[in-house]
Amino acid sequence: MPFIPHTATDVARMLESIGVPGIDALFDEIPPELNCGGLKGVPAGLSEMAVSRLMHERAARDGFYSNFIGAGAYEHHIPAAVWQIVTRGEFYSAYTPYQAEASQGTLQLLYEYQTMMASLTGLDVSNASLYDGASAVAEAILMAVRAGRHGVKRVLVPATLHPRYRAVAKATVRNQGIELVNVPFDPAKGYTDLPALEAMASTPAAALVIPQPNFFGVLEPVDALTDWAHAHDMLAIAVVNPLALALLKPPGQWGGRGADICVGDGQPLGVPLSSGGPYFGFITARQALVRQLPGRIVGRTVDADGRSGFTLTLQAREQHIRRAKATSNICSNQGLLVTAATLHMALLGPQGLKNVALASHANTRDLSQRLAIIPGVERVFPAPFFHEVVMRVSSPVPDVLRALRARGILGGYALRQDYPELADCILVCATETKTDDDLENYAQQLARILSRRREAPPCAYK
Repeated sequence: MPFIPHTATDVARMLESIGVPGIDALFDEIPPELNCGGLKGVPAGLSEMAVSRLMHERAARDGFYSNFIGAGAYEHHIPAAVWQIVTRGEFYSAYTPYQAEASQGTLQLLYEYQTMMASLTGLDVSNASLYDGASAVAEAILMAVRAGRHGVKRVLVPATLHPRYRAVAKATVRNQGIELVNVPFDPAKGYTDLPALEAMASTPAAALVIPQPNFFGVLEPVDALTDWAHAHDMLAIAVVNPLALALLKPPGQWGGRGADICVGDGQPLGVPLSSGGPYFGFITARQALVRQLPGRIVGRTVDADGRSGFTLTLQAREQHIRRAKATSNICSNQGLLVTAATLHMALLGPQGLKNVALASHANTRDLSQRLAIIPGVERVFPAPFFHEVVMRVSSPVPDVLRALRARGILGGYALRQDYPELADCILVCATETKTDDDLENYAQQLARILSRRREAPPCAYK
């Protein structure tokens, strides 16, 4: 709540009504020796106006930056109506809707969310969210191993998948004896190396993970990869940016049969950048795999009077079943963020999502063209992309990004830690939030930085 409205008189009346002498009496079950008394290090309280001023001053220290970092966390415009509705008490304080008779509003919203995600990905069923995109990949791998050929615990994972997703998936499945095999990318094209993949066909695998777009922003040859997986008796796991699906072919239509499972992070759908999260993961699948879906599913039914109603169904989670038989240990979901995503998609509609995706792609294409004409800058991969590109610069990447930051620009994501072979490269992203002035300012500032470094004496770099 934004403030506590009760006056001292209100509190006294409430205490009198329940028959206790004071608030401390409400906690008399706590042993006296555990009571720490006052907190000496806490200063006296400030007035609301003073607190507001202090917080604004603290926030101003961070400054305002023009953000060109993507790498899985994207800055998009979120209509004010989304979070105005999400923070209503009905949604904001609601938790797991176990009591269907008291939770029809929440259940209906989750049902609508599932319907939207199934439609967006072109698959049959969706659950009601996971923790984030990384854990969703891990859950999809576990799901594929359960549903795949008996005893096969090997999954092919491209190096073009988000590095954090790969790390989380490995940490999640390694103690279950599942081997994640790295599939290299073509250094000239930036997508999965098909000949290298073909060389791995001799050893059985349960699934092939297919990112679209991949971590470099490049579009993978998803039809060929999906058909290859099915030809070798593997499931195809799509890992997608949901916003990109407003433009691209949905995973359910990839290749001859479509992907079997689709996962990703829903952050681009109405979730703001908030110091690292929280985000939410999504997962959809073919109907044949519905009983392997982790988490919860909301179903639509009718009551005794024939009226439509909603309820949780197929809850094969460790809270409701023998742990050894559970599909997942997920006992919670990101319900608040799913609510935001549902409202965001409903407000924008299919054409609105498409417009955002088109604007993001156009801005990234425009930015890459402006940067590529700067001496010492080149685009690395010529393949089609969505809204991120890899740019190579002639000066040390940390120095370039530091100089851009000093000019109020977050210039992109340095790739050297995750991809040593791309140590001189920056992953750059532009969404619909960027104006023509933003793009031009980035290009001008980068040109000045590189020009000064070329003109500086060699000792300046030591």
